[in-house]
Amino acid sequence: MTRSNVVKSKIKWLQHASEIEADVIDMRRHLHQYPEVSFKEYQTADYIYQQLQSFGITDIRRNVGNGLGIVARVEGHKPGAVIALRADFDALPIKEETDIPFKSLHEGVMHACGHDAHTAMLLGVARIMNQNRFDISGTVVFIFQHAEETKPGGAKSMIQDDALLDVDLIYGLHVVPEYPVGHVGYSLSYGSAASDTVKIHIQGRGGHASKPQEAIDSVIIASEIITNLQSIVSRFVNPQDPAVLTFSSVEAGGGVAPNVIADKATIVGTVRTFSEETRQIVKRKCIQMAQVIAEMNDGTVEVDYYDGYPALINTKNIVEDAVQTIQSSQLFPGVSEIGPMTGAAMIGEDFAYYLKHVPGAFLNIGVGQEGADEVYPLHHPKFKLNEDGLVKGMEVYLLLLMKHLGGEVG
Repeated sequence: MTRSNVVKSKIKWLQHASEIEADVIDMRRHLHQYPEVSFKEYQTADYIYQQLQSFGITDIRRNVGNGLGIVARVEGHKPGAVIALRADFDALPIKEETDIPFKSLHEGVMHACGHDAHTAMLLGVARIMNQNRFDISGTVVFIFQHAEETKPGGAKSMIQDDALLDVDLIYGLHVVPEYPVGHVGYSLSYGSAASDTVKIHIQGRGGHASKPQEAIDSVIIASEIITNLQSIVSRFVNPQDPAVLTFSSVEAGGGVAPNVIADKATIVGTVRTFSEETRQIVKRKCIQMAQVIAEMNDGTVEVDYYDGYPALINTKNIVEDAVQTIQSSQLFPGVSEIGPMTGAAMIGEDFAYYLKHVPGAFLNIGVGQEGADEVYPLHHPKFKLNEDGLVKGMEVYLLLLMKHLGGEVG
């Protein structure tokens, strides 16, 4: 393909993105109204499949992995690189509290993490690629992934089911409400943290609150564990290597009566780390310290430690090339290096599994509400996004595809 034809194709692809913007917004609103939680995204998967078919795409696999994953392929007129793009499509068990006219119709379930936007953007790109398949040299693989929000997630199983077959590299996008529309954020290395879960089951001995000497108070043991395990990060972890240990749930006694000492308690927490060394330090100390504290109080514990998603590590040269392509287009108001995901937040993301198999980059795209009195973060019941950001997300994908499948752009 000549340089002039590359430029013409780039312009045509971007024009198509603008032309179908309203359709992409409609798809996003439909998905938003009918959210489904991880591993139960039946209507969502059917909708994605039907849309892909309506675009004329015929190479589609369903039920990929351990759930409802979908993989579609669009081949160009000549052989070339195989580039994968991934979007997740599950929602969260959150009751929506927004005032938008297309709010969730499924009580207690909400697209509060922008997966509806991710899916709509990728559907739009799939439509454009299929319309322009004779202009590309290579193949685009569209990975629509179920169950990102709930471990073990869908990514690992989709990879095991050949979602990355022959793929040379992969890109993903995540919307960020804290950044203005069209602002692209990137990380040269860590894009998100490893996200593990710890559950500590405490066994004491129940009794009457007036006779504490005859009981083993599971609430006291839980309190000491929660307080003392906070020292793991402050005293056993290199302060230059970020780590977070947060206990988010405590259950004890069942609220039966104020004069009953609870014989059992359970505390649940999340651990977020970047380096594997720190990840193992926190895991070991959580188990060790919980057992020692329980023993000191004559109780016992059982620690269930669940290894979650690994840290997401971007491929540095792929990110650098992507940034150069995006900046050269002059289509984006800002392109900047930021911390993992939304800056300081150590969010977990199972896109990490794809990057363990093929090189790639996970980027952020701004969808901030201009003039909003308050910005609600991801996973908040009042989370909203600016739909003007959808076409900008498509533009990112299209520019990167053009670079790999049609020649240099910019």
